[in-house]
Formats: sequence, C-alpha cells, structure tokens
Amino acid sequence: MEVIRISVRNLVEFILREGDIDNRKGAGSKEEAMQEGSRLHRKIQKGMGSSYRAEVPLVFDIPCEQYALRLEGRADGIYENQDGMHVDEIKCMYRSVEDLKQPVPVHLAQAKCYAYMYAAMEGLTEIGVQMTYCNIETEHIKRFHEVHSFAELEKWFCNLITQYQKWADHEYNHRMDRNASIEPLQFPFSYREGQRDMTASIYSSIKREENLFVQAPTGIGKTMATIFPSIKAIGQGMGEKLFYLTAKTSLHTVALATFDTLRKNGLHYQTIAITAKEKCCPMEIVDCNPENCPYAKGHYDRVNDAIFDLITHEQIITHEVIMDYANKYEVCPFEFELDVSLFVDGIVCDYNYAFDPRVNLKRYFAEGIHGDYLFLVDEAHNLVDRARTMYSAELYKEDFLSVKGILDRCFHERFAGQEQKEEFQKQSHLDHDEMKELESFQRKLIGRLEKCNKELLDLKRECENYVVLEGINAFYLKALLLMSAFEDYLSVEKQMPEKDKVLNLYFALRHFMDMYEKMDEKTVIYTEQMTDRSFLLKLYCVDPSTHLQNRLQKARSTVFFSATMLPIHYYKELLSNQQSDRAIYIASPFKQENRKLLLCKDVSSRYQRRGTAEYRKICNYIETVCQTKEGNYMVFFPSYQMLGDVYDVATSMGLNERFHVISQTSNMKEEERLAFLDAFQRESAVIGFCILGGIFSEGIDLIEDRLIGTFVVGTGLPMVCNEREILMQYFDMAKGNGFDYAYRYPGMNKVEQAAGRVIRTEEDKGTILLMDDRFLRAENISLFPAEWADYEVTSLSQIATQVEDFWYGK
Repeated sequence: MEVIRISVRNLVEFILREGDIDNRKGAGSKEEAMQEGSRLHRKIQKGMGSSYRAEVPLVFDIPCEQYALRLEGRADGIYENQDGMHVDEIKCMYRSVEDLKQPVPVHLAQAKCYAYMYAAMEGLTEIGVQMTYCNIETEHIKRFHEVHSFAELEKWFCNLITQYQKWADHEYNHRMDRNASIEPLQFPFSYREGQRDMTASIYSSIKREENLFVQAPTGIGKTMATIFPSIKAIGQGMGEKLFYLTAKTSLHTVALATFDTLRKNGLHYQTIAITAKEKCCPMEIVDCNPENCPYAKGHYDRVNDAIFDLITHEQIITHEVIMDYANKYEVCPFEFELDVSLFVDGIVCDYNYAFDPRVNLKRYFAEGIHGDYLFLVDEAHNLVDRARTMYSAELYKEDFLSVKGILDRCFHERFAGQEQKEEFQKQSHLDHDEMKELESFQRKLIGRLEKCNKELLDLKRECENYVVLEGINAFYLKALLLMSAFEDYLSVEKQMPEKDKVLNLYFALRHFMDMYEKMDEKTVIYTEQMTDRSFLLKLYCVDPSTHLQNRLQKARSTVFFSATMLPIHYYKELLSNQQSDRAIYIASPFKQENRKLLLCKDVSSRYQRRGTAEYRKICNYIETVCQTKEGNYMVFFPSYQMLGDVYDVATSMGLNERFHVISQTSNMKEEERLAFLDAFQRESAVIGFCILGGIFSEGIDLIEDRLIGTFVVGTGLPMVCNEREILMQYFDMAKGNGFDYAYRYPGMNKVEQAAGRVIRTEEDKGTILLMDDRFLRAENISLFPAEWADYEVTSLSQIATQVEDFWYGK
C-alpha cells in the first residue's frame, strides 16, 4: 500500500497555526531556542532517572481508503512511575520560563500526538503528557502535566487527522499521476558522449543510497543528466522530493527549463523556485508585523486556503505565480512559497535553504524531521567557501557599544523621571505592571551589553593584528546572560528604537551562540583588529564537512557536480568526508582540435613583477592575439587594482582605439551586467576586462563566435589575509599541505572556470592563454583537467604564429 508520510511537528504546526506573522516578538519567545539534542536537553533527560527513555522514535500508520498516512517523530522522553506511563516534551528557551502560564499550544499538541501514538501502540487506557520548559541561562525548569484517557486523546487526534485528510488525499492522487507519467518517460534528446554514463552513475548512486561527486565538462548537459535519473528514481520509490541546489539565483532558469522540457514529454511534476524574502516582499520596507504589513495580519488564518488553491491548479510554480496567489489571498509571499514547497515534487533554491542553519527550511531539516530527499548540488565547487560562511559566526565589539548607546538614550527618554514615564505610558498604552516589566528588562539588557563589551575590550587589548584563541568561556557566559536578557526584552518591547541595529546584533549573537554550541575541532576561534579600527571576534569554520554531513544525512543521496572539481579529494574531504562516497570524471565530448591552450612562459602576475613593463607585455599579448584573429575575448585579472592598472596601460597604447574594450566594475547592478554581456552578443571585436572568480567567470554562455578566446592573468590565488593564513596553518597541521588547501586549490578552480567560458558547444572554437610562468610548475600542471594534456608553451615572440596556425592551419 502507498504510504504518505508527515512528521508530527509539521502536522501540528501546519493544521493548528492561526493569527499574524509578527517579527516584533523575540525569535525564541514562542519556540525552543536551541535544537533538540543540545547539551541542556540531554542534561534534563539524564536527570530523569533510569526509567526515563530518551529520544524515542515513533512511527504510526493510519489506514486510509487507498493509502496509509504515516506519522513520524521522536518523543523527547517516555517514562513510567506509580501513576503510569508519561510522554515528555522538552523545550529549551532563552526567555524566562517563570512567566509561562500554560504550555505553548503547538508544543502541547506535539506532545499529545506522541502520547496518542504510544498509547495506541501499547494498548494503554490512559497516559500522562508532560511539557518541560527550561531556561538556558538559569537552567530553571517549569513543567506542566496533565493526564488523558485514551478515548479523549483518540477523539482529539482523529479531529486533527480529519483536518489533514484533504491534504493527504491530494498528495496521494498527485503522486499516482506523477509516477504513472514517470514510468514511460524517456531521455528527451540523443545522448551526448559521456552523458549516458553520467545518468547511469547517478541512478545507481541513488539506488545504493550513496553520495556521488561528478566532474563533467561544460556543454555535456549536466542539468538534464542529473535531473532525469533522479526523477526516474523517484518514480521507482527511491526518494520523495528533489532539491536542485544552486549557488546563484541566475542558475535557477536552466533547472526550471529542464523540468519544463520533461513536462512537454509527458511528465506530471510540480516544481517551485524559492525566491528570497527581499525580492518577494510587496512592501517598500520589509517589516513583518500586523501593524506595518497587511499581508502579515491574519496571514495564518488565510494561508492554507491559498496553498490548496494553488497546488490543485498549478504545475509550474514561478515567482509570478506565487505573487498572483499571494495577492489574491493577501498572504505573505515568502512564507506562502515555503509552505507551498511542502506539496511539490521538486524545489529549486539556493544552497542556503538546505544547509545554512540561519535560513534553512525548518519544514524539512529541523531536528526530528526526516525525509527521503535527493540533493542535486550544482556548481558544487562553490559550496566549500559558502559552507564555511554558513557555519562561521562573528561579532563586532562596536555593535555592542552602539546598541547599548541606543538603549541608554531610549531608557532616559522613557524612565529618567516621573514626567517621562507618564508621557511614555500615555503613548504606549501600557499598564503599570507592563511598564515596570519593560523598565526592568531594558535596564538588565543595557547592563549585560556593557559586560559583554568589557569582555571584548579585554580581548582587544591582547590583539595587535589577530590572535587565535584556545577558548572564550568568560565571554560565552556573559553572552549567554545577554541572550536571555534580549529574549525577555523583545518579548515585551513594542516600540523598539532603531530596530534594525538592535535586531541585527540580536540575530548575530543568536547565530554565534548556536555555532558555539555546535563547534568542533574544525572551528578556529580568533580575534582580529580590522583595518577600519573595528574589533572582531570570530568562530571560523575552516572545515565544514561535519556540519554538511549532518545535513546530508537527511537525504537518501546527494550528487555534487561541477565542471571544475579538481583535485577531487579536496572537495570530497571538505563537503562530505565519507569514505563510501564515489567520484566519476566525465571526459569532454568536444574535439580537442577546436581548442588551443597556451601557457605563457615570459609573463607573470607576481607582486614583485607588477609594473608598467609587465603590463605592456600583457597588453602586447592581447593585441597580438586579437589582431591575428579578430573576435570577442575576455581577459581575467586577479584584482580590480590590476585590472585598472592594465586598462590604463592599454589605453595609453591605443588598444581601445582598435578594439571595443569594456571593463567590469565592482558592485555592478543587474542592468550593467546585462549591458556588459550584451556587447558580446551585438559586436564582433570586443575585449572584456573581467575579474577572475567574479560574475563573468562562471555561469555565463557566450556560444559560437560570441566569445572565441580568454586570457587568464595569474594563477587565481586568493588574496593573502589573516583568514587565509589561519586556513593555511590549520591544514598544515591537519594535512601537511596548508598552502594547497588555502591558496592553490581555490585558485586553480577559478582559473579552470574562467577558461571554461570558451568552449560551450560542439561548434565552438577558441584559444585559452594562461598568462603566468607559474602555470608551468608541476604542482599546478598536476591540477589540470585531463583534456588539458595537449597544452603548449608560448612566448610573446611565438604567440602570433601559434594562434595563426590554430585558426588558419599550417
């Protein structure tokens, strides 16, 4: 019998929610502040005695007419005493638990579900339900306990399931239609060389529940070669939901077009592309509360009707579709699209929504929620540095001082004297007790901000440049107290002064505390005196593999794919670090004779060689190649400084008089990027000066004669900075080759990405010049892809002949 699965947490949160979205309340005021499985969570469980069973997995099937609805979850605790059996649900909070008069309804509903499931499985006539709330700062515990008869729980539970029935019926009917359409589905094109092997390997990895790393050249059709076998596997019951994860929103288009191609070939498959909140919000200022946003007011009262309407009428759920339905039902488009994603087959979104602990989709990845997911990670080489950022956290001393100053001024305006108090009470409509509570919480928050600032000042006095620290226990304890004070203050504050600055520090501190709790030996703690005189305290995740592996365990199988993932062991170690992971290399299907790779032995980008003479040599190379074969070229530089210096030399030599020379600038707006690329579409003698590793060095397609050559100036080494030096030191200790991990591997990846702009289709033809004598070193040549084995060495005196021979024959 077909099984429809849902977690207990998702069920109760989905069915029982109501009212407004309101960001004015502390983020932890109505939810557990830290994930299940935390240190304090375990401490409470251990303190309950030998009869207490912790983290009890529960699976309960509810037979329906055509399928079974499977409810899954994990009870925090189940124990027995003289009064019988009891289910315990634990929630750890930063805010005070003394003020709780009753359990949060959705928390209690979760506990009652577990109680019913356990009582039904064990044949109990009654069972106790205990809610345990614990304050993280004081470890003070407050419990609520009630006993229910099985008949009472069954009536309540059946009503809950009845409300969910139409959603489960829809999912079952949709799944049957989807699977029926997948069975006869054929690959929509003739297989390119290597593409069949790639699809077969991916299907095999999904079947064996393994992770797979794929290096496959641009132009092979990686998107179709990953999506097609994944969908076929889902049709065979090997996966529930497909996540297509990208580094950039611009890459969503290719994935969505691939799904659409399969739909045109008979596939019945719903997909959604997740758009960032800032791009979704219809308001001028993003401020999610019922006073400032009509979409937030009553959102939860209307959103389920909006979801059901959309999923029963739409297959292709684009941003425009989301906005249409959001306007129709007047609901928040961002929260709406996240809810809709629960009912679709495929989700196209940024890496963050799967991996980042701050913004990941809690509906899928919260503790206690499991799914049979398939992850397709596009341009996976980008995930290493992105993941480092996700699992790092930083705080600036100046922010503590700034927020303290804001709250000090506000406190004086409100509470300095009786006149101020009366005026504020009149404006805020607070009663006497509420005024007293707010005054107390604000005073406490100011004091604890000052204590954290003093701890950071002590660390600053010991830091001239940067200092790697063994630990920060003193600061952590002060920050823990501050976090609790923040939660209390935010639970009552309704007219927050300079809200953005206050909340920015609150969320930064919250992420810092979360990362500190999850920190392992792969995180380095350091302080740094910044060039702008600000002072930084950072938890720097140098190796994100453990954090990523915790998330990858949520998936049945993950496919990491890219045109540049060499050396493969580097990416396997930092993205997964599982011995069982496989890797395949797909050779380029394009003719070697269509591409000329030249290594320039007489030019360098090393700092000691930089200057007018070297820049003139670079310009002479560019001019010679472009005169030998007129066409469009891109020149990639390691920095904006060097780009600008070479551009000035090129101008003085008259290069821009003979060719249309255009230049990338920092922080280009979308229309400026499009105009830059459009020049290559419209003209035939364009030289584009670009940044290596920048927006034009990957993810763009200028096919045929729109781009016939690239010049890559330098080996792509990241700029020397304290963070890169910390990386190098860590991997020197861990692997013995810190320079490779911190500089060489990331640099060569950028070089290969830039070089890959030239050959995009079977018809493309072009030249690639690697302009630095360091490319001739064995350690760099060893990182070349296999198809680069035919490289030739050149010099300024030889280049014209070699390029002429390539284009026109000997």
